[in-house]
Amino acid sequence: MCQHGTDAPRQDEASQPPPPPSTKAQDVFPWHLAIYDAHCHPTDTMASLTANLPSMRASVLAIMATRSQDQHLVADVASRLRPGPTPLQGSAQTKVVPAFGWHPWFSHQLYDDTASGTVTFTAPEDAHDVQALQDAKRAHYRAVLSPPPDDDAFVASLPTPTSLSAFISSTRDRLKPFPGASLVGEIGIDRAFRLPQNWEIADESSRDDTLTPGGREGRLLSRHRVAMPHQQAVLRAQLRLAGEEGRPVSVHGVQAPGILYDTVSACWKGHERHIPSRRERRMVAPGAEDQDSDSDRENQEGGKPFPPRICLHSYSGTVEVLGQWMNPTNPAHVYVSFSSAVNLSTDAGRAKFPDVVRAVPDDRLLVESDLHMAGEGMDAALDDMYRRVCDAKGWALDDGVRTIANNFDKFVFGSGRR
Repeated sequence: MCQHGTDAPRQDEASQPPPPPSTKAQDVFPWHLAIYDAHCHPTDTMASLTANLPSMRASVLAIMATRSQDQHLVADVASRLRPGPTPLQGSAQTKVVPAFGWHPWFSHQLYDDTASGTVTFTAPEDAHDVQALQDAKRAHYRAVLSPPPDDDAFVASLPTPTSLSAFISSTRDRLKPFPGASLVGEIGIDRAFRLPQNWEIADESSRDDTLTPGGREGRLLSRHRVAMPHQQAVLRAQLRLAGEEGRPVSVHGVQAPGILYDTVSACWKGHERHIPSRRERRMVAPGAEDQDSDSDRENQEGGKPFPPRICLHSYSGTVEVLGQWMNPTNPAHVYVSFSSAVNLSTDAGRAKFPDVVRAVPDDRLLVESDLHMAGEGMDAALDDMYRRVCDAKGWALDDGVRTIANNFDKFVFGSGRR
């Protein structure tokens, strides 16, 4: 997630911009083909979305919701610009695939009333009892933040927490109008993120009112992080929802590759694919080899404890960790997307980028912008990353665009849509 709430490197921490891709400058980008953005946040800057989306050249944007303030914004724009039943080759109007989820950066704003453990927030009987509400908020935030906050002003600046079960219920309702083209996302785990400090009175007048509320908006960071068990609880609840509804998910993971994989893979424990031995394959009757596709169709229908398809968005892990996700026994199909905003923002990221891209199976590769502002900049970011991915894979540009379009189609809509 790359937006006004990001905890990205400061300008002095980032190195020089990456060199341009090696594709020939005269190779005109094939906008006449279907160009997909697998993960972006233009509803963080609604003015840009309204003004610039009609002129964008990308075919489809998968727009992520992340917190309370943007769920309805994503739903509204998607209801007006949802894709049709077929891929959009060179469409004159950019379409939207909505994703509804609660990002780990905001997971402290939910209290877990779905598990058998202790509920961390109890609303006061008298809704007008300010002190009782402050005491209830303090108890919750001391339970889910590390270190527990002692500053009453900081606690008062945080929102009254929302029930996780209520959020899951409302998200289920938001998915229903988009039965064939919607995701659960952005969800995940983040060990690096720290909450912003509360707004100072002097800062209030300088806030950018074009930005959707709830992000960092340039504030300094506090020392408080969301406790990992709480992030995991919020993630698990959303993975269950995606499994029950048969929806794919877009997953955020920062500095927690093992925790993220363990949390997600625990959802499919007992549902792993059986990989036939050589002897078993020899014994299979002709015509009965398509067992995996039957399993895929069952997963797509929902009613499972795990999502049918998973996108690791702006994947910044290693080739070795990627191997875990691509294990053939995993029952969920795992896709991997890359963005210039995240994957090429540091020397370390650029150094490992080609090897990681090459390690992703050709049919599981996606491209994204991860930007919070629609328009020419988002199109340019997609142009750049498509070229870089094709360079790393050794693909001709047109062929790579077609491959990635087909991958996006399968990730969002499931196998057998075409």
